[in-house]
Amino acid sequence: MGYESSGEIRSVEAYRDYLRLLVRLQVGASLGAKIDPSDVVQQAILNAHEGRAGFRGTTETEWLAWLRAILANTLAATFRRYDAQRRDPGRERSLEAELERSASRLEGRLAADQTSPSERAVRGEELMRLARALAELSEDQRRVVELHYLKGFTVADVAQQIGRSRPAAVGLLFRGLKRLRELLADRRESSHES
Repeated sequence: MGYESSGEIRSVEAYRDYLRLLVRLQVGASLGAKIDPSDVVQQAILNAHEGRAGFRGTTETEWLAWLRAILANTLAATFRRYDAQRRDPGRERSLEAELERSASRLEGRLAADQTSPSERAVRGEELMRLARALAELSEDQRRVVELHYLKGFTVADVAQQIGRSRPAAVGLLFRGLKRLRELLADRRESSHES
């Protein structure tokens, strides 16, 4: 069960790449070796299936917000397992807010001020295409694109994060963007042909 779009029901699994992208944007380098985003997303998907009767929205925007809330709770539980600290509800709200900001940055990359329902639906589709295309990049290219464009790191900061020279980071970023554009163009052409 999932969000209904144009009479078609999208399963929670259709949002796997999107959720994985949001987890990668939240997990810092220190926890990156301990936390596998795919495991977190799998648990969030299971939690969404268990709680699907609790979804009361009618739009994809509400559906995505509901999925992000479930992901935030799942991520908080994962962090608690690696953190000896007690449960901190403030931290969970902070994670939910940060996931919301990450999603907003993603959406902001796709469209400025789109307000009609059809434009929001198109933006939702573009968001899913972007998440799927990012998942197809090489690990290094995906990481530099996410750090620079989605987390807002400078190229120098990206180079430091990945442990490479600035020219190497620029090269990865250039190749990653080129490949991302190709993947997105292919997906747009495929969706127009269908």
